Amino acid sequence: MVFPLLVFWQNERVSRAHRRAVRAADYYERGLARLEDRWMGMGQPGTRFLDEDHPCALDLDLFGKGSLFERLCTARTSRGEDTLAAWLRAPAPPDDVRARQEAVEELRQRLDLREALALLADGVPAGANLDALVAWGSAAPLRAPRWARPAALFLPALTVLALIGWLVLDQSGLPFVVLLMLELVFALWLHARVHQVIAPVERRARDLGLLAGILARLEREDFKSAQLGRLRLALDSAGLPPSRRIAQLASLIDWLNARRNQFFAPVALFMLWSTQLAFAIERWRAQAGVAICRWLEVVGEFEALASLAAYAYENPEDPFAEIVPGKALHPLIPRDRCVRNDLRLDDGLQLFVVSGSNMSGKSTLLRTVGINAVLALAGAPERAQQLRLSPLMVGATLRIQDSLQAGRSRFYAEITRVRQLVDLARGEPPLLFLLDELLQGTNSHDRRIGAEAIVRGLVNHGAIGLITTHDLALTEIADLLAPRAQNVHFEDQFADGTMTFDYRMHNGVVKNSNALALMRAVGIEV
Repeated sequence: MVFPLLVFWQNERVSRAHRRAVRAADYYERGLARLEDRWMGMGQPGTRFLDEDHPCALDLDLFGKGSLFERLCTARTSRGEDTLAAWLRAPAPPDDVRARQEAVEELRQRLDLREALALLADGVPAGANLDALVAWGSAAPLRAPRWARPAALFLPALTVLALIGWLVLDQSGLPFVVLLMLELVFALWLHARVHQVIAPVERRARDLGLLAGILARLEREDFKSAQLGRLRLALDSAGLPPSRRIAQLASLIDWLNARRNQFFAPVALFMLWSTQLAFAIERWRAQAGVAICRWLEVVGEFEALASLAAYAYENPEDPFAEIVPGKALHPLIPRDRCVRNDLRLDDGLQLFVVSGSNMSGKSTLLRTVGINAVLALAGAPERAQQLRLSPLMVGATLRIQDSLQAGRSRFYAEITRVRQLVDLARGEPPLLFLLDELLQGTNSHDRRIGAEAIVRGLVNHGAIGLITTHDLALTEIADLLAPRAQNVHFEDQFADGTMTFDYRMHNGVVKNSNALALMRAVGIEV
């Protein structure tokens, strides 16, 4: 009898070690994929954060497959994903940015901690959603008469005694039947209240195990940075630590779910198992339920910082922003295809008008500036030699689309977005606008008048930014707004049927166009 148990125990031990090794290999494979720019499609895309009304999320690929979010996010819980997404969507105040940078720098070298968190809780997929527990933990308590809990204990005990008397002592079976009927009536009477207590948590045991593991690891840490220290302090409590509290709840749910075992189910039925566990879970909720929200906030913020720290660790040459324009690199483009360009925008020079031929790098420049601003104001390192910027709200028109369902043309969608940016320029923080081929859906005459009015309005409201154009007439905007605006351009060379680009930003207006050459290259006679 002992030998089979030892074999079973050893087999389970080896199986757990194997599953942990597989998770560790997967963790490092994902890290290698990010280093080798093979990461697209391997992480959480964050598609639930896509918002057509956000001023830049779609334009800068902040969310979705191949997005900045997918590149950054290593969170295990949905609260961590929510926190990281919120940081990418909105710029943080300077003090918050500096606090995050300090925390990320501390976590950058803590590979042991980040690996340990990644390997917690076998079988729990990324994005474990525990948000329903917040509402459950703060909900009104289960109201039942004081005698209901003792009755839930004594009725099964009396039923067992009556069953023993019937089967063993050859007494009448009537007491057993009567007590069983009383149990049924009692259970039906409490059914709605019991369901209210156990339904939100009965299938959350594994997720709670993950949460308990994360909390337990954080409780053992002695962080140096102010933000991490604040998160650690939020877990201090007079009684049991949060990890033990959550582990208790997970254990109660495991006991509750034992009623689903086909061998135990008959026993659970007349033991009022669900009712008794509901009372125990309700007692746990009364003691610790309201703290779930705070614990999840701590975990969410820590996971967001850990995601930025993983990015910082994998890109050790990338500096933190000092909140001075530098030589920017697009974080979503492989390094061997990046070209550095200097850029400076401030009160003296608020606008670059970027001209150039097709495929020369104009739109990439806009995305470079936008992504670096988002990274910097979230507290992450950025792909630059040096970057200094003030708090900015980023707005862009890089990926405007029409909508057949909404009956909205591309031009109407663009001017709606532009109106949104004009409104943002009137508020705080200042606006960084990135306008790609402004108003290209209308005729040249209206386009010139409209574009000049829009850009002049943005600049007059203190916004800074860049606009790109193929229409050389629009480059006159820089002359009209000088010295607050400047023309720059990208060039291409076409020789022996081959077109090359240096992706360098040059002063002035572009002198040549490659549209006809490209048309001939694909076989169109012009």
